[in-house]
Amino acid sequence: MKDQVKQIQRPGKPMSRGEFLGRTAIAAAAFTIVPRHVLGGPGYRAPSDTLNIAGIGVGGMGQNNIRSCVEGGENIVALCDVDRDYAAPVFKEYPKAKVYTDYRRMLDKQKDIDAVIIATPDHTHAVIAMAAMRAGKHVYVQKPLTHSVYETRMLTEAARKYKVATQMGNQGHSGEGDRLISEWIWDGAIGDVREVHAWTNRPIWPQGIDRPQDKHRVPKTLDWDLWLGPAPYRPYHPAYAPFKWRGWWDFGTGALGDMACHIMDPVFWALKLHYPTSVEASATEVNSETAPLASIVRYEFPARGAMPPVKFNWYDGGMMPPRPDDLEDGRRMGDRDGGVIFIGDKGKLMCGAYGKNPRLIPEPAMKAYTKPSKTIPRIETSHEMDWVRACKGGEPASSNFDVSGPLTETVLMGNLAIRSLGNRLQWDGLNMQVTNVEEANQYVRREYRDGWSL
Repeated sequence: MKDQVKQIQRPGKPMSRGEFLGRTAIAAAAFTIVPRHVLGGPGYRAPSDTLNIAGIGVGGMGQNNIRSCVEGGENIVALCDVDRDYAAPVFKEYPKAKVYTDYRRMLDKQKDIDAVIIATPDHTHAVIAMAAMRAGKHVYVQKPLTHSVYETRMLTEAARKYKVATQMGNQGHSGEGDRLISEWIWDGAIGDVREVHAWTNRPIWPQGIDRPQDKHRVPKTLDWDLWLGPAPYRPYHPAYAPFKWRGWWDFGTGALGDMACHIMDPVFWALKLHYPTSVEASATEVNSETAPLASIVRYEFPARGAMPPVKFNWYDGGMMPPRPDDLEDGRRMGDRDGGVIFIGDKGKLMCGAYGKNPRLIPEPAMKAYTKPSKTIPRIETSHEMDWVRACKGGEPASSNFDVSGPLTETVLMGNLAIRSLGNRLQWDGLNMQVTNVEEANQYVRREYRDGWSL
């Protein structure tokens, strides 16, 4: 800046009036150029630094995802929900956001949207996320990523094609527990792992039931046709919406789909799993309408590099793995939502749901263990804001679709086994095909109702 002033005052040939005024303007500019955040005062954020976000399906978990983004300083410009009564408190909380019932109209009409949060029932995740990505929007999709294996693969490939930032809502993947588990296992804390057990207390909604036959009027504030989306048509009933849809095969993915994306996640990460080679299940009565009251699913994974083959066992509906002999009396397995036990040839590691509170067992083994250095980058913000950072050009979000896609495919493979009881399904993951039980392939990819497509 001093050099610029000196140039104006340089000796020698006198400057013309025009040259003097031009150089004076340059010097003045040097004194007045300041960062945008300084101009706006402390905490100021230029509009170009703020993400314009739309929420689709905001009456349930979606409102928490939205709130996390708002607390991070982002802007909510649109809200969409097929049930205006259920979503009314959220509409009221963000009065400046434009309100829609149909996400297609929202994406077509409102051009200032940068990114979309999708927290609708499982059966509509894929069609909405695909439409948003085609429109060039970044997407955050609640778990499980989709309703079927095929849909998951299509979204994973679409995210690469459209070059948008993505994140699945399995928030434990941004947490400390998942990272510690991976670092300890990679450090050899319990040796080679060949067996894992994981469980959940779900379902906490009705399952193992048939379709209701009594009739109900569709609430005036609910667009039932849009709520059904690509699912086969059926009359409205409060047994489905707004909350109890998780257990119905046409809409949800049962206890496995709801919680395994959280609980299986640290297993998938730490053991570097990909597609299983086989999966089988045992369960209480299974019908064509709903998932069973309880199930046990057994996956087999091949060796990965120096890591040996792994047998992964899933339990829900009150089913539990055997209690380890070396777990102290009175000490709970996992936590109230579930947990994981890794069995290595040199020891065991246990954690709660979402990778919380990992510990070697028994406790003396934990106290004697020298923890390795932290080598996995930590997420210092919320899971949602980690996605926002990626939307703004940062590194991919922690559970972007290249990470959460293969995980979700594996989780949903368990439902193929549940719906094919009595069979061990041999799985060709690359081609998304059951190779030994042809009828099981009907569940890999569902047929959409007329007027809907991926």
